Amino acid sequence: MILDTLKNKEQYASLHPRFKAVFDYIDTHDLASMELGRHDIDGDNIFVMVQEIELRPREQARLELHRKYIDIQLVLRGPEEVFGWSEKKDCLTAETEFDEAKDIQLFTDKPQCFYTVREGQFSILYPEDGHAPMLGEGVVKKCIFKILL
Repeated sequence: MILDTLKNKEQYASLHPRFKAVFDYIDTHDLASMELGRHDIDGDNIFVMVQEIELRPREQARLELHRKYIDIQLVLRGPEEVFGWSEKKDCLTAETEFDEAKDIQLFTDKPQCFYTVREGQFSILYPEDGHAPMLGEGVVKKCIFKILL
């Protein structure tokens, strides 16, 4: 898991061959004005989901794991968003079976820790990172970039 601000995004472009395309997309698009939903950048290799979501209490945290995609989650507008985090090895109590089509499995284990993402900050979440997004109070508009491994 990585947490940083957009001003430092170039430091992460070399971590994966597709990260540079994501950061170039961020630089060349008005993300805050984009319509909600999926926007393809490179087909299923890289796409972004623009969402406006009502945050929920920490007690409702559900850890999720992915197998095929890395997430880069970026808060565009609204209050801070809280994320729960745990190592994959600590995600033991499955709430759902793995959904191959959606590349997600949910777990009811309590997150090891919580961290806050504010406007202009992003979190990079690898398949090794169990994460529980959408926690806090209020409504946020965010982007979830999905990067195929």
